Amino acid sequence: MKMKSVLLGAACAFAFAPAAAFAERGADGHVNVIYWQAASILNPFLSGGTKDVESASMILEPLARYDSKGNLVPYLAEDIPTLANGGVSEDLTTITWKLKSGLLWSDGSPVTSADAVFTYQYCTHPEGGCAQLSKYEGVTNVEALDDLTIKVTFGAAQPNPYGPLVGGQSPILQKAQFENCLGTKASECTEQNFNPIGTGPFKVVEFKTNDVISLEANPNYRDPAKPRFATMTFKGGGDAEAAGRSVLETGEFDYAWNLQLAPSVIQGMVAAGKGKALSAFGTLVERIEMNLTDPSPNLPEGERATAMHPHPILSDIRVRQALSMAIDREVLVEIGYGQAGRPTCTIVPSPELYASKDQSCFTQDIEGAKALLEEAGWTVGADGVREKDGMKLKLLYQTSTNAVRQDFQALIKQWWSEIGVETELKNISASVFFGSDPGSPDTFPKFYADVEMYANNFDGTDPQSYLAGYTCDKAPSPANQWQGENINRFCDPAYDALVAELAQTGDMAKRGELAVKMAEMLSTESHTIVPLVDRGRVSAHANSLGGVILNTWDSELWNVSDWYRIK
Repeated sequence: MKMKSVLLGAACAFAFAPAAAFAERGADGHVNVIYWQAASILNPFLSGGTKDVESASMILEPLARYDSKGNLVPYLAEDIPTLANGGVSEDLTTITWKLKSGLLWSDGSPVTSADAVFTYQYCTHPEGGCAQLSKYEGVTNVEALDDLTIKVTFGAAQPNPYGPLVGGQSPILQKAQFENCLGTKASECTEQNFNPIGTGPFKVVEFKTNDVISLEANPNYRDPAKPRFATMTFKGGGDAEAAGRSVLETGEFDYAWNLQLAPSVIQGMVAAGKGKALSAFGTLVERIEMNLTDPSPNLPEGERATAMHPHPILSDIRVRQALSMAIDREVLVEIGYGQAGRPTCTIVPSPELYASKDQSCFTQDIEGAKALLEEAGWTVGADGVREKDGMKLKLLYQTSTNAVRQDFQALIKQWWSEIGVETELKNISASVFFGSDPGSPDTFPKFYADVEMYANNFDGTDPQSYLAGYTCDKAPSPANQWQGENINRFCDPAYDALVAELAQTGDMAKRGELAVKMAEMLSTESHTIVPLVDRGRVSAHANSLGGVILNTWDSELWNVSDWYRIK
């Protein structure tokens, strides 16, 4: 049966490479980690920001996650359910997970299947907003068969049932802690969101939002010899260059995440001899997002950047296409990433099965872009800026504060000026831009700008949940506390139909075709998303820190329990 083929390789043996023998938990003392994008919340269901998902991943855990090779491996679950072991039903409508026995929350209470059921209810509550709602696409029920057994039921055959409660973006919450935080109350539960009780190797001692997290080893972690470190300082803020120097040059920190820096800068730091830079390609794509709704401050609050008001300029596909055509992606790669980047026209650059081969965006075409704008009725005014019906072709272009991104902004502003577009640049602290405050006007899901630039990716090697994030119902709005993956407010019934078809397709070749088609609908067909660079992830660790394995398929902190101090 072809629908079952996606499940055949799901189970795999899982073992970390042995680091060293340690007598007891916490024997290696203290470790310092720096993420130059500071964490703003420790609940990944209320933030789509990578820095929030990753910081929370040391505390909150899913049933399973992905290793550094993209293999699905058990964490809280005993094993990975498949057709072969009976964990996935023959008709592909259910998957049944078994929790490891004896699991405890960091407060000492037992972990049960009721916590998993509650997590499903929390994320899918009709009055709430969940940043990871696409993980539950097609799910009709999650139930506890007994204290350790969880059954997930789908409305139709689901060849890839590994979305719910899987990956760093979809961990399990403790019911006892969060049961009064459902629906509209979710964002009001500050204590729970800042100090979650978890099953991970560390627990929160103190959380200073957008600044620093103090952590200590979870005394109830399932492996009595882990984590190797007794305490951790997780520092946030600053910039990528300062973070890199703190590990590679000064030795103040042990690990620095996401060194979004020019290659020559990183090479100069490594030359100091105090640490190593690690890099690997995954699914991380730097892109420009086009707002299909009107973000004008002249609109009433609650109506800005919602489907009530289409964008007065960017609703025209010809304008979006012209903006993409004016960009020289090869130059962006050269100045921003070197060998750690490559041009891309798709938001799903890998695995190869799902990656579009379209390279039509690689060639900059200034004259072609001008012609498209002329065709759309935008004529050049006396000041060189195009006009139409008394409106200037002027755009607000925002991104997070980062040297490479500001270089990109400056170049793209210049290219857009060459085709008659006036661009206002804005950069926002990454802690705020990728933050979760529904009251802030500067978060990327709220999108109070015309275009914005950032990078994101998906966990694992299958883009089904990721692509499902762009259905009509996933648009952030006041009704869902501005949570949702579809920040462009893209809405196409044909796309939604493909999401449903992908969810029910097991033949791998066909799944690849559907995913490629969907990614192209978002990018090279509609130019709603303008991919720029397929970015290799670059991070750094001190020479004295062992056990680090860079993982581009899940949280970089996926095996933090195995980190140790090299004596």
